[in-house]
Amino acid sequence: MIGNIVGGVVGGVGGVVGGILGGSKGVQVKGTVVLMQKNALDFNDLAGNVINGLFELLGQGVTFQLVSATVGDPSELLVALMLLATSVAFLLLSYVDANVLMADNGNRGVVGEAASLQYLGHLPSLAAGESKYSVTFRWQENHGIPGAVIVKNKHATQFFLKTLTLDNFPGKGRIHFVCNSWVYPASNYRHDRVFFANTVSTILKFLLCDAEFNTYLPGDTPAPLKPYRQDELLNLRGQDVTGELKEWDRVYDYAYYNDLGSPDQGANLVRPILGGSVEYPYPRRGKTGRAPTKTDPNSESRLPQLDLNIYVPRDERFGHLKMGDFLTYAIKAISTGLLPTLQAIFDITPNEFDSFEEVLSLYENGLPVPQIPLLDELRQRIPFEMIRELVRTEKGQNFLKLPKPHVIQVDKNAWRTDEEFGREMLAGVDPLIVSRLDNFPPISQLDPNKYGNQHSTITAAHIEHNLEGLTVDEALRSYRLFILDHHDALMPYVARINSGSNKIYATRTLLFLKEDSTLKPLAIELSLPHPDGEQVGADSKVYTPAETGVEGSIWQLAKAYVGVNDSGVHQLISHWCESKSQHSSALSCAEPVTPSHGACTCAGSTRTRFWSRS
Repeated sequence: MIGNIVGGVVGGVGGVVGGILGGSKGVQVKGTVVLMQKNALDFNDLAGNVINGLFELLGQGVTFQLVSATVGDPSELLVALMLLATSVAFLLLSYVDANVLMADNGNRGVVGEAASLQYLGHLPSLAAGESKYSVTFRWQENHGIPGAVIVKNKHATQFFLKTLTLDNFPGKGRIHFVCNSWVYPASNYRHDRVFFANTVSTILKFLLCDAEFNTYLPGDTPAPLKPYRQDELLNLRGQDVTGELKEWDRVYDYAYYNDLGSPDQGANLVRPILGGSVEYPYPRRGKTGRAPTKTDPNSESRLPQLDLNIYVPRDERFGHLKMGDFLTYAIKAISTGLLPTLQAIFDITPNEFDSFEEVLSLYENGLPVPQIPLLDELRQRIPFEMIRELVRTEKGQNFLKLPKPHVIQVDKNAWRTDEEFGREMLAGVDPLIVSRLDNFPPISQLDPNKYGNQHSTITAAHIEHNLEGLTVDEALRSYRLFILDHHDALMPYVARINSGSNKIYATRTLLFLKEDSTLKPLAIELSLPHPDGEQVGADSKVYTPAETGVEGSIWQLAKAYVGVNDSGVHQLISHWCESKSQHSSALSCAEPVTPSHGACTCAGSTRTRFWSRS
């Protein structure tokens, strides 16, 4: 009797085990892979050319394994079942759908068999440098629908994986993986490279709220994919990674600015650490993991002056065209940082422009090339023909000749007009910060207990003569008054900024929407903290448009202060804090509509900092 019961229990459990491990029909799923070899995206790389010359014959060195988004890995569950196989309670398992049980158990998505690539060649439909491969997966039907893929590179060199497409998956149709990532040899990684599925028309499906769109908020991620998503997040944070980061590391962690100085070279080169302190809570830089300096263990060592090999996650580095463009303009902009000797060729005020003609001369004539050994070394350190041409040192050649902006190609004074000032505000870097004026005069949101009265001092008398016959109230009601308001964002920091050699004002700029649908400035308010203390309020002056005389020059200067503030607020607040400081998962609902917004940010910031070092 007992033997029959035990036999029945074991038989029931065996049925569940069989349903999980076997008994399912295997199907073949065909897909295509598009990748680019190393030398197609990198600068001239002789080793990459030689190694990748054999790439067509070594497709089996790259394997792909599909990961289920609907069925969890049964291994842990099966162990528990076998240990308790003699329990009568487990008779109920014979009536439970194994797939549902595994998914609810929260196990990792089941991983399919490894599949290798078969070379299809450089097809006409592909872009230059791309290669296309076929791949055939053997997939068990009871493994459900794949939502991720594990890629392993067993070659000695890296490649750029663009896409994987499953052409006709049973019960699902086309499944598309947009990868756009460098895959290094598996021996370089401490974890698997995992890519998540999306769809072909991702942006359209997102806008239409398509239920088949494969993106998820963290809490809505299918249970079998959650561990992979969590692992990917931990890998990208890299908080457990120590030592100097290498090009294949995928670490987006932050560090304090503790590498501004060179304490090993003398006390005069010691610099404060920015970030993480009461006095300097901000900012952060990308983590690099370089060794500490010998004299100060809290300071990180710096690379040599002309070393471009600063760590940036490989996927964030410039491609060869982008890098070429960046270096082109970067080299042209290092006049004051390359060598103090360069400054001597300007004039007796090397850090200032004495006239607008001096500025224009950079676009028209450039500067004569001085005979500087460091400049020759720079040319040798950057062995690209295009860059060498930019820093030619032969006699009679000019250096730092900048491309002329379009706005002054026809009229050198076009930039000075109020019409151009308004146009560039909308066509420039941060047009969305221009807002409709709701209250007149403009009001401040700063705490009056701390900053006093910060409301605007602009009056109707300042602007009504430029409203095309309207009163201020009529212009407000017809939605024709706008404001570029940098007052509240900057006022708490103005005193601190102005304690140094550079000076700014907090600014408000009122604009009027003309009948021809263009904006013109009406007034600019420049504000400083009150001389008796910031708690007293703002010390403000209002300037209105003028074209000639002293008033015209002051008006141009007021517009310049607005431009300075607009650039700074854009870079720190709009561009960085509100946009690029957020790095979303490939499964994030926002990722498909902003897939490349953060591209080149790390590399651009790194290169910019390199060229600005003194």
